[in-house]
Amino acid sequence: MFVVGVVIMAVGIALSIALHEVGHLIPAKLFNVRVTQYMIGFGKTLFSRRRGETEYGVKAIPLGGYISMIGMYPPDRDGEKITADSTGLFQQMASETRSMEAERLQPGDENRQFYQLPIWKRIIIMLGGPCMNLLIGVVCLSVVVMGFGTSQPTTNVASVNQCIHKVEVGDQNQSTSCSADDPDSPAYQAGMKPGDRIVTFAGQDITSWEQLSRLIKEHGGQKVPMSLERDGTTVETTISPIVTPRPVTDAAGNPTRDANGQYVTEDVGFIGISPRQDLQPGSIAEVPPVIGQTFTQIGGVIVKLPVRVWEVGVALFTQQERPADSPMSVVGVGRVAGEVAATENITTETKAAYLVSVLGTLNFSLFVFNLIPLLPLDGGHVAGALWEGIRRRWARFRKKPDPGHFDPIRLLPLTYVVAVAFIGMSVLLIAADIFDPVKIF
Repeated sequence: MFVVGVVIMAVGIALSIALHEVGHLIPAKLFNVRVTQYMIGFGKTLFSRRRGETEYGVKAIPLGGYISMIGMYPPDRDGEKITADSTGLFQQMASETRSMEAERLQPGDENRQFYQLPIWKRIIIMLGGPCMNLLIGVVCLSVVVMGFGTSQPTTNVASVNQCIHKVEVGDQNQSTSCSADDPDSPAYQAGMKPGDRIVTFAGQDITSWEQLSRLIKEHGGQKVPMSLERDGTTVETTISPIVTPRPVTDAAGNPTRDANGQYVTEDVGFIGISPRQDLQPGSIAEVPPVIGQTFTQIGGVIVKLPVRVWEVGVALFTQQERPADSPMSVVGVGRVAGEVAATENITTETKAAYLVSVLGTLNFSLFVFNLIPLLPLDGGHVAGALWEGIRRRWARFRKKPDPGHFDPIRLLPLTYVVAVAFIGMSVLLIAADIFDPVKIF
């Protein structure tokens, strides 16, 4: 089952990459740009087939994909031609890149080059890939929410705490073992067991976990009757809930503080049980909030990505524990998928929902990541096209000469720096996912 989970996720990722490139390919062909290659992966070509003017294939390193369009770089402007005998490294790289671009041109390509398109068409082509990832993510999370359902607490008891720990609000390193000084929890005193279903509490029929939580809080310090269903029989008992402060958390689950730096708390009822989580299908109206929450989490990760990657590197080369929410490579995602598939104490439906959810979140991550306005990412090309439009409009407004097309070659050194940084990050995360993987169980 571990292998099955890995294979399913690998196929899902491969399809996501392929469809991302289809998102670029379709508008490029619709706008009559000649596309020479459509490739999944990088490095050595494993196999390919030519259909029409485009070569379709798969390469050896499955860490992305690309389509190759002619005319990605505009020709030199008059008076700024970089000659082949220039000695600077940048000049040599630029000259070689332009030479290779010129060699790909064929008769009839004069009006089929990417840079010749109107700005809005170039933006559509470059946004096609990320938007395809966005569409895949929306479909995946819609299937999870409306098909499988989201995990919701029920009135069935998953676990019973034997005791009540004395805890400090905000302490993230609480002991989970009972000591002689810890009093028994109300649920343990009442004889509750995992698998029980709470039928009534304080004389009211219980229909939801939210209702039960409210009643527990309202009856803190009181002794109230409660009935349970256990193995088809009814068990009558009494229980005395307690009221305890609990930290108020933000969207990321971290305790919040007031202006004085003190933890913000709220009083909640406590009896010492954890509810069983079941999948409950929702409506289409519940999809947007789930997507919004997912984007919020992804945005937080992207903003702090350099710091989070640094933490992964520190954990890899030291004895520090790797954070459970640290970024992962495709290797880590596959490994998590395998572990979930191999877990025996969750249902097949829950496993399937989790895998589809991970694939959807991954596509949302690709959508956001590719919109970063840095070359060679799609967002860098979009930013360049927008900058070209701004320069040209400003020049017309000032009745100045047309400044010409945006030239990505002028940012070639930065492009290589960004590419090397991304490659280094990928290598580090892959190594961490192999030798210091995230532990989800």
